[in-house]
Amino acid sequence: MSSTYGKNIIVSIFGQSHSPAIGVSVDGLPAGIHIDTDRLQQFMDRRAPGRNEYSTARKEADIPEIISGLAGGVTCGAPLAAIIRNGDHRSKDYDNIRDIPRPSHADYTARIKYKGFEDASGGGHFSGRLTAPLCVAGGICIQVLEEKGIKIGSRIMQIGSIADRASDSAAETGWISQISSKAFPVIDDAKGAEMKQAIADAKAQGDSLGGIIECVIEGMPAGIGDPMFGGLENRISCAVFGVPAVRGIEFGAGFAAASMKGSEHNDPFRVQEGRIVTAKNDHGGILGGISSGMPVVFRVAIKPTPSIALTQESVSMSRMEDADLVIHGRHDPCIVPRALPCIEAAAAIAILDAYLEFKS
Repeated sequence: MSSTYGKNIIVSIFGQSHSPAIGVSVDGLPAGIHIDTDRLQQFMDRRAPGRNEYSTARKEADIPEIISGLAGGVTCGAPLAAIIRNGDHRSKDYDNIRDIPRPSHADYTARIKYKGFEDASGGGHFSGRLTAPLCVAGGICIQVLEEKGIKIGSRIMQIGSIADRASDSAAETGWISQISSKAFPVIDDAKGAEMKQAIADAKAQGDSLGGIIECVIEGMPAGIGDPMFGGLENRISCAVFGVPAVRGIEFGAGFAAASMKGSEHNDPFRVQEGRIVTAKNDHGGILGGISSGMPVVFRVAIKPTPSIALTQESVSMSRMEDADLVIHGRHDPCIVPRALPCIEAAAAIAILDAYLEFKS
């Protein structure tokens, strides 16, 4: 099933943007792990809509109701299941897209795939709303991984054409702890202010912006993952592309490696405090699909929100002719800030799934 991920933990997401509830089940979690529901809610709040000037005006509490899998706040071996009630939806805002699909959205392909029986309200099962249950599963996986010394963090690396300060080296990951408490997580706050102004300008123009998120996973032991199709990059990428706004992913030096010489890109090995490390980290913590023990570093490209206030060119599917589309409803002028926990969640699910195989 396309809404299910994993081999050792099985994550299955259900619901639609405007259905009574959305939810997730997680099977295979180790028993005996205490889940801090307050921390989980704080994680969910980072993704929740309607919390600041650069997100959609739709307001949802996004409070997960855990209905199975915990006993006294501790995982008990049973599948963990949680639901999130939908409340602030306005399905009438989407009446016109039932015939005129939104450009760069899934309206057209869903209509073809499901022969007109799809739920078009708010994007249905294709909506970014479904990243809320993804964050429930991922937020829990993050807590399980932290018990094992593995930590995940992310930052806004770029909004539109405005880029945050680069790390001093590819192996520098100290920014994780430095900016984890920031509402707008960038290294350089002055650049962050420029990004927020750019989002405000795009919103005022009825337009939207995309950007880049950088994610780092620290504390990874060497030896996790497999070659070929079971590589750690493959697993992370599969989960990360479950976030609808993602358009690309790169690990370590990424596409910049194509313009390097081997002598520039290769990461020299050395012994440091009794363990083997690399002098830099252009390989992004993964070699041959297997973790090297260095921090796993990857970046994702997030597209501009396709639902914008400007009139767009589309077609009438019933009349089979060109038609203009004016989109109603409430939409993010930039998805990037709310996507941060979604990327962390997806990475956590993939890493825990691979880790459990490594330890089995």
